[in-house]
Amino acid sequence: MPEPDSAPAAHLRRALRRPLLVAALASFPAGAVAAQGELPALPDSSGWGVHVLAAARDPRGDLWLGTYGKGIYRLPRGTGRWEVIRSDTTPGALSWDFVQAFGFGPRGQIWYGTVGNGWGLSVDGGKTWKSWTYDQLGPEWQYVAWGGIATRGDTTVIATADGLQITTDDGARWTAIVDSVGPSAKGPADTALPLLANEYVRRLVADERGWLVSTLRGTRRLRHTSGGWVAEPAGRAAFKPADSVELGGRSYRGGPCGLRPAGSTYACLQGKTSPAKDPVNPLTIWLERPISARDNQRIDQTYRYGSTMGGNFQQHQGVEFNNPDGTPVLAAGAGTVVLAGPAEAGALTVTIRHDTTVTKDGTRYRLYSTYYHNSSLGVRGGDRVRAGQQIAKVGNTGRATNDHIHLELSASPTDSLGVIVDSSQRFPPYTTNAELWIRPLPGTGIVAGRVFDTSGAPVRQARIYGVVKREPSETPFSFAETYGDKGHPHPLYGEHFALGDVPAGSYVVGTEIDGTRVLRRVIVAPGKLTWVVFKP
Repeated sequence: MPEPDSAPAAHLRRALRRPLLVAALASFPAGAVAAQGELPALPDSSGWGVHVLAAARDPRGDLWLGTYGKGIYRLPRGTGRWEVIRSDTTPGALSWDFVQAFGFGPRGQIWYGTVGNGWGLSVDGGKTWKSWTYDQLGPEWQYVAWGGIATRGDTTVIATADGLQITTDDGARWTAIVDSVGPSAKGPADTALPLLANEYVRRLVADERGWLVSTLRGTRRLRHTSGGWVAEPAGRAAFKPADSVELGGRSYRGGPCGLRPAGSTYACLQGKTSPAKDPVNPLTIWLERPISARDNQRIDQTYRYGSTMGGNFQQHQGVEFNNPDGTPVLAAGAGTVVLAGPAEAGALTVTIRHDTTVTKDGTRYRLYSTYYHNSSLGVRGGDRVRAGQQIAKVGNTGRATNDHIHLELSASPTDSLGVIVDSSQRFPPYTTNAELWIRPLPGTGIVAGRVFDTSGAPVRQARIYGVVKREPSETPFSFAETYGDKGHPHPLYGEHFALGDVPAGSYVVGTEIDGTRVLRRVIVAPGKLTWVVFKP
């Protein structure tokens, strides 16, 4: 999760200060919905579509959509007007506009969950909201799982990347359900029960017997008995996609294009395209992931290298791997430990100087990898390490708002440690995008390239749309961003953006340059890099 510039809650409250957007659109039929075209279009101020992360119907029949960065869209039954609820609409509104979970209680309760800033509740039909964020939760519990809110009777369960929070009285009291591996941070709960095999919850659903909870270590059934809460093996379970909903007898599913009939193959971006270059072997993929395949080794796609998460955070200098406390952190490559101890804001940190170098125009660049926010360290300065060797354990020390590893790579022309990691330096001068150095996941490739304006200058923080990535669902991908003034290209590529772990296939990708849309068609091949250039 992003590391805010100041106090996390205050920083998040400053995000997205825009007027309430409510649009009256085409009439929505009172009867059955027979086709997508009968739904009123979603209000879209960007022109690139509304990315729907969650879709649900409440007991009254109202349709609720959670979106990427645009809050909640609500369509009351029998009307043709979308209502938009955002973090800036009213006092006590949403905590965050990245919403991917809903839950509805028996007394009209409306719960929402966010990507990175907790959850909230309304008991007056969505007019006002009470939220649980960093101030109430602490540096954990911020990531609500995709579709990770389930109600059964008077009990509401919130699934997060740090375990479950359970309430039976609309949040007056909470019980936490965690694992036994890492420290037990209870958040708002009075009690933390170590009942899960792993507290990184991916999916949650209520049924007649309790709650099915899917984690990185399989699925368990959570039940409340006369003796208290228990968890038992549940075998394999089917989970309905959290962005799907039935409308008029048809199944619809959310995605980057909005809400569309399930199975639709209609391309999100339409218009004249020109092809990008064919995929080629990358120049310098050799690093391994700092998290094993047994844990969550997928990169957080909401806050990638150079990203600002849509203008809400500082330019990011690394990539994140969200995992629970105590998860082993592995060396990405062989080298020598040059730092093992506290760094920025007291984060327990390891820095490795790797053996491999690259040379460009006569300048040699040595690669360094730095691992922040650990709960404990397993190496010392001067130690030699091999690729895949455990060097630390995941935590949230320092300036962090959840349990994760922040991996930062630097391609440096100097061996001065001060330009690699410095407690007073938030933007080191030689960072580089790890997604161009880390081996892609099986079946995926890399898309990288440049964006130029009409004068031939790079366009900073341009958004590149069109790539579709379903995983990781708990930190969804919506668009890539070109680097700002604090981002640095790979020495051998000189790219403006790079996106790894893209599923193999064909995509139409696009961006806006000086008010004009520019589209390209790209082919992604496993283990290869596709280079694309956008010009007016």
